Amino acid sequence: MSYYKRDKRAYILLEDGSLYKGYNFGCEGTTVGEIVFTTGMTGYQEVLTDPSYYGQIVLQTYPLIGNYGVNKSDMESNKSWVAGYIVKEWCEEPSNFRKMATINDFLQKQGIVGVWDVDTRALTRKIRIHGTMNGALTTENMEDPEKREKLLERIRTHKVVRPVHQVTSDEYDWHYTRENRANHVALIDYGYKKTILRMLLDEGCNVTVMPAMTSLDEIKRLNPDGIMLSNGPGDPSEYPEIIELVKDYVSYGKPIFGICLGHQLLALAMGGSTYKMPFGHRGLNQPVKDLKKDRVFVTSQNHGFAVSEIPEEVGTITHVNMNDGTCEGIEYKDIDAFTVQFHPEASAGPNDTGDLFTKFAQRMEACQQRRLDGVI
Repeated sequence: MSYYKRDKRAYILLEDGSLYKGYNFGCEGTTVGEIVFTTGMTGYQEVLTDPSYYGQIVLQTYPLIGNYGVNKSDMESNKSWVAGYIVKEWCEEPSNFRKMATINDFLQKQGIVGVWDVDTRALTRKIRIHGTMNGALTTENMEDPEKREKLLERIRTHKVVRPVHQVTSDEYDWHYTRENRANHVALIDYGYKKTILRMLLDEGCNVTVMPAMTSLDEIKRLNPDGIMLSNGPGDPSEYPEIIELVKDYVSYGKPIFGICLGHQLLALAMGGSTYKMPFGHRGLNQPVKDLKKDRVFVTSQNHGFAVSEIPEEVGTITHVNMNDGTCEGIEYKDIDAFTVQFHPEASAGPNDTGDLFTKFAQRMEACQQRRLDGVI
């Protein structure tokens, strides 16, 4: 439980004019973004450092956040990408042998405005009913009608433009290569999580992280054994130039594995379509059915868009969400590629879907053998 003094009032203002009162933790100030909720009971540090949350105000539905503190090991990137943070309670005295700081310390260091002691259930219910919407967190006095109207105007005109270009690397990262490894993966960075990199390394792969706008010629110079399309933020349909690059990657003929945004981008490149979901899937407990295995797995997810359809002659849906029937995976027919909407690296099951990385490694080895045999 947090015994932090309630000495600084803070407010949550939604684009429909709804106002919620709480108290400030983290940094003081005003921040605007799309308010989304995540249902995970743990993993708050991974949420805060996942680039897929770029520009979003994150609401934790689990009531107590920060009870095991924060540490270096659980960082999914080098910083926090959220626009703001909302919790019911935060823990002032966490207990864990890896603890290096409190959640409040972390938010202050990262410059993130937080609000606590609000009715998070009521706010979550509003988003479930009306869908995600823009909002603001502020320590300014929203009891003042003039200040409220001014902030409302800012909220209603707010738009995060092409967030992938804000989170992608600017140049190659060559630091993940070792001798005598079977496969070399080009990891295309749309906002990748470090756990994806760790899973590839655990599969015995060498990995080169490459920027989102990497051309096919640059990939050919690297001559990888496979291409990984990473997770990332935003609406996939807003990246036509990246979709064209993905089409080029397909023509290269090397195995492709896509996760989350990568799943959506490949679907668009292959003639499919996507749509914005009412409130998305965010959390560690999303049930997904593997249609081939006829088994349901618990998965970690973080996305606000989904693939609506894929041409039958192009690909087959392999996984569906058990809550709403949305597409969670695709196996492509005439190209060596498969993708999933969930995060198999996040160990929600805890390791139920980690074998997808093994499948990718086997695909790369089989492709190498076909080349040696002169089949391709």
